[in-house]
Amino acid sequence: MMHSSAFAILIQTASAWGLSLTDHHIEQFAIYASELQRWNERVNLTAITDLEAIVVRHFLDSLRCALSWDQEPALLADIGSGAGFPGLPLKLLYPTLQLTLIESVAKKTAFLEHIVRILGLDEVTILTDRVEQAGHDVQHRERYNVVTMRAVADMRVLAEYGLPLLRIGGRLLAPKGADVAAEVAAAQPAISLLGGIVQSIEPVALPGVEPKTLVVVEKRAPTPPSYPRIVGVPTRRPL
Repeated sequence: MMHSSAFAILIQTASAWGLSLTDHHIEQFAIYASELQRWNERVNLTAITDLEAIVVRHFLDSLRCALSWDQEPALLADIGSGAGFPGLPLKLLYPTLQLTLIESVAKKTAFLEHIVRILGLDEVTILTDRVEQAGHDVQHRERYNVVTMRAVADMRVLAEYGLPLLRIGGRLLAPKGADVAAEVAAAQPAISLLGGIVQSIEPVALPGVEPKTLVVVEKRAPTPPSYPRIVGVPTRRPL
């Protein structure tokens, strides 16, 4: 298969991070990008439609999360998954990963079901649900090693969404912009209340993209049973 310059960037950057992508990986990423562009013409999945931008801002941004856990997780939940980021690129990288994609918009979960089928992936659960409800479901609460969230929301809100799903010792990975220190500092009391501790704010360098960060929160204690609060409350009244 011909590799475009966009996929050369994917291979080179992943390799510099110590992540090895095979021809099969690249083939799957190419199918993913093509289906994303095709579906996006009728369903608004992403504002990023140029192939190189998809590779850098979706695929590489997702794969960067793999540098922020100590060992490959068995169970990963991706909240507000949208078109599958960062969960599905991580599943492509680590096929044995048991992945749960949580997305409340049915048009988006229809795409997720389609792309999972086309790519022949197994052990992927797709939930058309609000995370506030999933966070109280015994099948999901305090179950996951890693929770990822690319949602554009305040760190206090992301903590209330993500920490209830994590088991003790698990990690919440929240990609953010460069200037995040004040937001993280303001979120410390909420994170602590929910059983977490901020482990690090890591710089993220993507080719040709403004600097970003990844906030890593470790779960140290059980989340009190009243969290997350009911649908809509975490965003309206952050902790």
